[in-house]
This record gives sequence, C-alpha cells and structure tokens, in this order.
Amino acid sequence: MGILVSGALAVLPDHDAHAVGRHDLYLEGPVIAGIDEAPEGFVATETIDGSRRLAIPGLINAHTHTYMSMMRNVADDLSFADWLFGAIVPIEDRLVPEDAYWGSLLSQVEMIRSGTTCFSDMPMFVDQIARAARESGIRAVLARGLQGEEYDRNDFRLAEAMDARRENADCDRLTFLLGPHAPYTCGPDYLRMIADVAREEGMGIHIHIAESETESVNMWKDHHCTPVEYVRDTGIFESPTIAAHCVRVNESDRAILAENGVSVVTNPASNMKLGNGFAPVPEMVKEGINVCLGTDGAASNNAQNMFRELGLLALIHKGTHDTPQCVSADDAFRMATRNAAAALSLPTGSLEVGKKADIVLLDLDAPSLTPLNDAVSALAYSANGSEVADVIIDGAVVMRNRELLTVDEERMRFEIARICGRLGL
Repeated sequence: MGILVSGALAVLPDHDAHAVGRHDLYLEGPVIAGIDEAPEGFVATETIDGSRRLAIPGLINAHTHTYMSMMRNVADDLSFADWLFGAIVPIEDRLVPEDAYWGSLLSQVEMIRSGTTCFSDMPMFVDQIARAARESGIRAVLARGLQGEEYDRNDFRLAEAMDARRENADCDRLTFLLGPHAPYTCGPDYLRMIADVAREEGMGIHIHIAESETESVNMWKDHHCTPVEYVRDTGIFESPTIAAHCVRVNESDRAILAENGVSVVTNPASNMKLGNGFAPVPEMVKEGINVCLGTDGAASNNAQNMFRELGLLALIHKGTHDTPQCVSADDAFRMATRNAAAALSLPTGSLEVGKKADIVLLDLDAPSLTPLNDAVSALAYSANGSEVADVIIDGAVVMRNRELLTVDEERMRFEIARICGRLGL
C-alpha cells in the first residue's frame, strides 16, 4: 500500500537544525520511500492533501508510565516521598492487570491525539501495555519495572519481562528493554544480575537515576557515592542505557554519563511539580550527552502531552541560566525526535527516506499556528497539541481529520470510570 502526502509544509533534518519547505512525501509499507520523487512502481492507494498541513516526525515520549493515567490529579502538591510511597504505591498495590491495559490505552490515546507516535515506558503488567499498543497502533519501547536486592535469575519480574519480549516478537512496533527501577529500589547485586542479562540478551536498559535530592543524600549516606557512580559500578552502563531524570548530577557524574554513552531523558513538568528541581540540560548537551525528552507518568505530570513538555524544555533553562540562547527551539525539537530515536535505537525521529513512516500532520489553520513565521519556533513556543489533525504510524493512518481510527474511546472512558470507582479515586 502507498500513501502520498502531497504538498505539505514539512520539517526536514538539516544537520543539527531543521529545514522547512513544501514537499511530497511518498510512504510505502512502514517506511518513507521517497521525498519529492516517487519510488519506482509507487502506487498511491490514499492521497492526503498537505496544502494546509505542517508535516513533522512524530514526537517520541522517551520516559513515561502509561498505566498511571487514572491516577492523574489524585496525589498533587506532595513531597516526592509522600507522593510516591504515601499515595501512588498504595494505589498501584490495588491494581489488577486489566487496569493497566485501560490506563495505558488512555495514555496512548492522549499521546496520539497530541502528536506522539512512540513512547518508552516502564510499566508493571508489561503484557497489558503491549496489548494496548498493538491495538492503538502506536510504537512502543517497553521495559518492565524491576526491583530487588539479590542476584536472582529466577526473579518473577524478570521472567515477565522476557516472556513479553518473546510473545510480541512478531510486532515490529514493539521493542523491549530491561527496566531496573532506580538505585534506591535495586541493590547492587540485583543490578549486576540485570547487567549480565542485558549483555547476554543484547538488550538495552531503562532506569531512573538521581531524580531527587533525598535520593542523592541517602545514597551518599549509605554507600558513599552518587547514584550515577552506584549504577556505573554494577556494570549497567556496559549496555545501551537511557537514564530518566538525572536532576541531581554533578560535573563528575555527567562525565561518567558521557563516557559511557548514556542517554538522559529530562522530564521538566514532573521534576518541577514534585519539587525535585531542574536537570542541568545545557551542561549535559555541552558535555556531549544525548538528551531526550519525556513526560513521566500522568500521576506526576499530569498530562501525556509532549508539546507541553517541548515548550517547557525550551523555556525553563533560559530562565535558570539567564540567557535566551539556552536550549533553542531547534535543540528542543531535536531532543523530542532525533535524539530520542537514537537513544532507543529506532529508525524513526526524522522525515528521511528509509526511516519509519511515523508522521504527524498539524492543521496550519489553527489559531496557535497563525501566522506561521517560523515553523520550528511555533512547535516549541506556540503549539499545544490541539493542532494535530492526522497521525501516521508505521505507514498506517491511525488518526484522520482528528478522528481516531483504532480505539473505541467511549468504551475506554467507561472502563476508566469503572476502575477509578473501584479504586476509590
């Protein structure tokens, strides 16, 4: 099957920046097969008029917990410890597997509707999140949350992670990482075990590191090292690693991350809301660290809208560093697309021939995009996600003219209300 997106105003990669111009996009199967020139033998089974559309690569949410969507706005304005251990964990303990399916499906709908075509998740009930992603049509990188103290190859969480990987090997849109939760929930022997499995299986790692001041203080008190040093010494960084948050990282920590090729996912809204501070993104970029962008879960964000996150990323560091040249619109957009694709080893994140056809079309008639004096600036400073009109993932149209084609949203809302009622939310 072939899809032609004709005459769209498209944001294409141009070294570290982006070039904007009118282009025809030829999609064949799951990939972009041509730009401006049709591939040999191309037959369009669908043509999308792009004359009033801005075409961008789908945004990539590089760190979230999608099953948490029913927990939004139930544990707000609390300290990090009170939020996590006093409010969220007790709710999680009452979840059943199907709750995670519906919660994740709700997050996936929110993401698709606001221009995200891929997310990297650290869930419980990983099989349920995979089930939801297969149905919604979104691309997902799943790392079942893992925690423990001992070197235990028979850990049931690890078994669930590996089972989900095997059971979904037939779906090109789903890939799997190992997800040791954090230094404060994983003992050194447990992390060494995960590091060994990652090397043997050729899998990457997704982990939270240095999210709060309390984490760093306790790590120094108990182990006389920083969270980054603690994780490095277990061998985790010997496999491709994405580290969420990295708010409390000093210059030495950043050198370790850079030397080991660790990609960092910054989560501005969540970090601010929980009072954890601001990750040193400008410093990390300057020191050669691949920085990506994520929302974190809806329990702490409280949205799954990457356009909101994109705007915050492009703004807050200007304020914390007293310079408007700090994290440009181009920088922020690259972190939400190409940088994330590189971190997750995915052939997506940019509009280029041979890349996956993960494309978002925004309505150029939207008030927030009028006038469109600079498209990339508009994405960072003006857009809010409501402009998203059409979404194509893996070469399939999953939303057309704001109509989601893959999910029964009325049934989804009913099920979420039922779950919230049972949980007393």
